[in-house]
Amino acid sequence: MHGYIHSIETMALHDGPGIRFAVFFQGCGLRCIYCHNPDTWQFSKENTVSAEDLYAKTLRYRSYMENSSGGVTCTGGEPLMQPEFLLKYLRLCRDGGLHTAIDTSGVGLGAYEEILEVTDLVLLDVKAVSADGFQQLTGVPMAKAEPFYRALANSGTSVRIRHVLVPGVNDSDENIEKLQKFIQRFPAVEQVELLAYHTLGVSKYEHMKRPYPFEGVEPLSKERLKYFQSFFD
Repeated sequence: MHGYIHSIETMALHDGPGIRFAVFFQGCGLRCIYCHNPDTWQFSKENTVSAEDLYAKTLRYRSYMENSSGGVTCTGGEPLMQPEFLLKYLRLCRDGGLHTAIDTSGVGLGAYEEILEVTDLVLLDVKAVSADGFQQLTGVPMAKAEPFYRALANSGTSVRIRHVLVPGVNDSDENIEKLQKFIQRFPAVEQVELLAYHTLGVSKYEHMKRPYPFEGVEPLSKERLKYFQSFFD
């Protein structure tokens, strides 16, 4: 079995605790308006790897991970779009004593309970807290994320919530209060991190000759981000 991998970051510092070996999976079922990695949406056979070979490469950086209390993070794209490969790779890492994390929207292709059994931490990207908002932002119904939400709530796996704030879309007190209520369904939330919408992915859209949906929308200011983050501090 081979997985479709977009890229690897060997010294990732923002995808979980410590220094992380971050694996960016190809494939995503969402089409988020502000996505800054549209180049990961499609599967490509140009960069495939077996779980065993990927694990062998992971071990080259074991000392960095162990000395920093870090580990492995599977991100993307959407790692849950390749459940069998993801599960096999996570099992290898878990059996090898490495801390495991997945960075996900929750919209994938199943095997959620099995995957969560070998996952130490979920970085849950909460796209929106209402069905209408989810559909408008991602292009798919919120119901597609519900099976993973249920599995995560029942698993007791540690969760870090991530939520992107876009000026004029969801940067409001009302949205933050709904987010507070929404995340109460997960019993092991250890952190809530609000992320400011940015325009770093614009050049990728230009390269792919795709129109950028948020043309003209300015990044969220540091002051506004700090204000909304205070709801969770």
